[in-house]
Amino acid sequence: MGFREDTKMNEAMKSILQLDPARGGGAMNSQQYREAVIAKLRSVIPFAAACCTTVDPHTLLTTGAVTEQGLAAVHSVLFEYEYLHEDYMKYEHLAKAELPVACLSGVTGGSLEKSERYRKVLQPAGFGDELRAALMAGGVCWGFLTLFRPLDSLPFQAQECARIASVAPLIAAGLRSYATSQPGKDSDSGAREDNGIMMLNEQLVPLSANAAANYWLEQMRQFERLDLGVLPGPVRAVCLRVVAEERASGAVPSSAKICLQTGDGTYLTVTASRLDGPEGMLAVSFVNARSSDVFRLLADAFTLTAREKQLAEMLLLGLSTKELAESLHISAYTVQDHLKSIFAKAGVSSRRELISRLLSR
Repeated sequence: MGFREDTKMNEAMKSILQLDPARGGGAMNSQQYREAVIAKLRSVIPFAAACCTTVDPHTLLTTGAVTEQGLAAVHSVLFEYEYLHEDYMKYEHLAKAELPVACLSGVTGGSLEKSERYRKVLQPAGFGDELRAALMAGGVCWGFLTLFRPLDSLPFQAQECARIASVAPLIAAGLRSYATSQPGKDSDSGAREDNGIMMLNEQLVPLSANAAANYWLEQMRQFERLDLGVLPGPVRAVCLRVVAEERASGAVPSSAKICLQTGDGTYLTVTASRLDGPEGMLAVSFVNARSSDVFRLLADAFTLTAREKQLAEMLLLGLSTKELAESLHISAYTVQDHLKSIFAKAGVSSRRELISRLLSR
């Protein structure tokens, strides 16, 4: 990379860093942040379209995507290829890779046709090479970034993958910050008191839904800026995870679940399961997230260490400093040191504030 290009990339990295809400990046929501990131990246790497999705870090299922320029027609099909087909550069594999960035031309040795996703989805839609990145921060995946080159244009180069690899942790840290935003105080929560339930057929066509489910579906569509009737990404993801797990082992699905933050900062759990019967219907539920699910998400977002998570969980049970010290076989002074670190990471100043924050719903 030449000096001029290096300077340009450094400027882009600096500007992305400044977008981070944890660094005073301005009053943006998660979607606006990702749109701004894509715009910054376009200034240093040419691409035809982009998608940036947030995920539940424990199941790696999407909690909402920002897509642009011609991807709407193929986005749902790309979902199916991710969960139901074997192909190159699957997101879950990237999240576990030493280098979580790759391009299709690179992994196929320049022969894009080796990829069924390319032959049946990307090429017919007018796209050529594809670059994917797992957005990792602190060993945890907070989202995925995908860039698409136009058909018949130059493929992504190794130095371009390196640029994305250098900036990906910054983007991930920004996404992580949004997982800790406080719930809104003035939002209407009437519809959230009821459990939402909807039924879909094997082709993921909605068959029926109650009022609460329709409420949450509309909220998700607004967040992803989807047209009326389009199935939101989180719902599609949990359903396809059920189908994928059934095909893999026939076992009862164990990870078709998402804990996501809604537009007003509250937390929702979306799960899917197969119903008994010849029709093969799927059921999706929408419920207020349990305290344990919220704690697990926030503990990762606050980058608590294993010991700090252990102590925080015990603190939620109401244990005193002395009881914590005795249970963990450490001194009371060490407990206090751990608490100070936890308070600083969570942005609170007392046990009461911490408990309220970690049990936020």
